[in-house]
Amino acid sequence: MKKNRHIWPVLLLAAAVPVWTAANIEIKHHRRPLVELDEAKIFFEENTTDGDLGIHLMADGEGWKRLLLFSPRNCGKGLLVDIHVRGNLVKIGGLTEIFSESAEPSFDEFPRGKFLAKFPAGEYRFVGLSVEGQWLVGTAELTKHIPDGPVITAPEEEEAVDPNQDLLVEWEAVADPNEPKGSIIEYYEVVVEKDEEDERLAIYRVDMPADATSVRVPAEFLEPGKAYKVEIIAEETSGNRAASEVEFETEEDD
Repeated sequence: MKKNRHIWPVLLLAAAVPVWTAANIEIKHHRRPLVELDEAKIFFEENTTDGDLGIHLMADGEGWKRLLLFSPRNCGKGLLVDIHVRGNLVKIGGLTEIFSESAEPSFDEFPRGKFLAKFPAGEYRFVGLSVEGQWLVGTAELTKHIPDGPVITAPEEEEAVDPNQDLLVEWEAVADPNEPKGSIIEYYEVVVEKDEEDERLAIYRVDMPADATSVRVPAEFLEPGKAYKVEIIAEETSGNRAASEVEFETEEDD
């Protein structure tokens, strides 16, 4: 079993890119101990306000010059991501962390069920080659346990709020997903963002525990006469997330 574990990166890479031959990779590397990625994730994020869905992936580990992501075995989907690092990036030690989001087509354009069917639940496999010639491996479990989006009760849509007072953000608690029983809401991410074009980006972000239903945003963050957006994201055990948004504005100073 141990021998097979050491050789599967070679088999995956060979299947993915037949032209990547021994001239490019010294096959002897497969006999070296594998190095686990520090972190590997893949998850869905749904925006229940806009009606769209995307898939996100993240990997973190030693400096690498190539990284691939494969669908679960026996699902017939194969290679999903193949990233090469070249030139001076390799000379300085390669890349160590990557986070990426897919496009998020609306459900009118790409129905929710059709989108989910493109990415079967199961164990997705990351395989990489470090700058030092070691195999990097990691797995990430993707589930279909997506929570409901939080119902935001304050501020209300298009409400005008006093910029000289702390902003109270409130929401209704999101129920734990019905399946499986071990999937629970882990926390809420609250994001307040100034929604003005051609202005300096301003974002207030805080993570709140699963039993929280409100948070105060300090008045110092707000500017008079500006448009803002509140986004609240619920994350469940496997990492899937659901977001809801409302837009509001601040009153002009007298």
